[in-house]
Amino acid sequence: MTDPEHIWTEAAGRLKTEIGDGPFSSYIAPSAVRPDNQGNLVLVTPTAYARDWVRKNALRRMNELWLGLDGLNRRLEVRCRAEMGSVPPLASRSTPAPAANSNVVSGPQPTVAPVADGARAVRAAGLQDRLTFDSFVEGQGNAFALAIARQTAAWADGHFNPIFFCGPYGYGKTHLLNAIAWEAQRLRPDAKVVYLTAERFLSTFMRAMQDRSMAAFKDSLRSADMLLLDDVQFVGGKTSTQEELLSTLTALIEDGKRIVLSADKPPMALSEIEPRLRSHLSAGLTCPVEAADRSLKIAVAENRLRALAGLGVIQGEARPEVLQHLVDRTPGSMRELEGAVNTLAAAAGARLSGLSLDEAQSLLGSALRSGPERRITVDEIQKTVADHFSLKQADLLSERRTRAIARPRQIAMYLCKQNTTRSYPDIGRRFGGRDHTTVLHGVRKIEELMASDEQIVRDVETLTRKLRG
Repeated sequence: MTDPEHIWTEAAGRLKTEIGDGPFSSYIAPSAVRPDNQGNLVLVTPTAYARDWVRKNALRRMNELWLGLDGLNRRLEVRCRAEMGSVPPLASRSTPAPAANSNVVSGPQPTVAPVADGARAVRAAGLQDRLTFDSFVEGQGNAFALAIARQTAAWADGHFNPIFFCGPYGYGKTHLLNAIAWEAQRLRPDAKVVYLTAERFLSTFMRAMQDRSMAAFKDSLRSADMLLLDDVQFVGGKTSTQEELLSTLTALIEDGKRIVLSADKPPMALSEIEPRLRSHLSAGLTCPVEAADRSLKIAVAENRLRALAGLGVIQGEARPEVLQHLVDRTPGSMRELEGAVNTLAAAAGARLSGLSLDEAQSLLGSALRSGPERRITVDEIQKTVADHFSLKQADLLSERRTRAIARPRQIAMYLCKQNTTRSYPDIGRRFGGRDHTTVLHGVRKIEELMASDEQIVRDVETLTRKLRG
């Protein structure tokens, strides 16, 4: 056996039986083998944290399994995605070009075929050409979600269905669902890939009821090979629609079809959705898409400017101080940031590269906020959490590990990650000098509990409202 993909499939299957489903799903499943620029085979993990875990706990055994299968006697290295740069994955290198008569157009953007014919057919409408994996900017807060999205788009064998992306408004969930739809259709032109917003699902469902065409509506969805539903929180409070969505998800899962969803909260935190549907939504894999830190926002702004330069809207690059000012004065979502970048580009045009900070401020005028939005601080979060649980702020910073203190401390760490741009190490230092892995464990523990513990969900929601005023 010499093909790396086949060797990895076999070796990973054996490794899973040895280390168990939990560690495998967290660290191995989102990873992939691909060559570096020197031709060495590398296991690429989505994050540096996953890379370090693999090196410490699995790399030796992984290479034993690999060498037992590889006829060329090669060894695996392990690196995180950020260390690999732009080297394409094995799957991309070996994917044949679409046939001339396929429904994938020439060039980078495929056309997603309609789901069914007829005026009342549900269509895979609403996809945006620019929302692909190539235009998605990876950062610490979205690396795991991006890895899962790529894996899903590649039709890789997996044990998670549905995949549920959740996180704040405007930080990339819709982008990921669009990218999955484009790539999944490119790789399998004969497959039926259905992308819908929850709003379109609702409106089409209501028309089908009025026109007595429910059979066609159901068939349009349940014949899909992959269904992507965006902003699922908007089906909350509508009983008949929730029942139909639950029936659709159940039918697709029983048939082994792929389901990808997104919402602004984890499934169990969607209080307006009835419990049976929440349970189905949380039965697969929940992938948080976290708020972006400053470095990711700058990268997003740079990426948008490059795209505009490619369209001939601007010439050259913005000065670092101009870009930093733009990011600092746009503390909202990525969509707001891109809007500010568009405003700067339209105002500057060919003058962009020579634009000083003062000139940029003058051009933008009131388009940017007069000052930074009030930022939530770690200290404020600690005080708010301590007050909510009738504790002292010093308790959260102490070494005490009783449940009455440990859980509020983890909630405070989770809120710090959600509402500030502080890194894991920085948050750890502000919680009594704790290691970044302790903070990461705390954040993931709260994310896990929010999928099953409604009290935790209520506590987090209440605290978030207090912090945001």
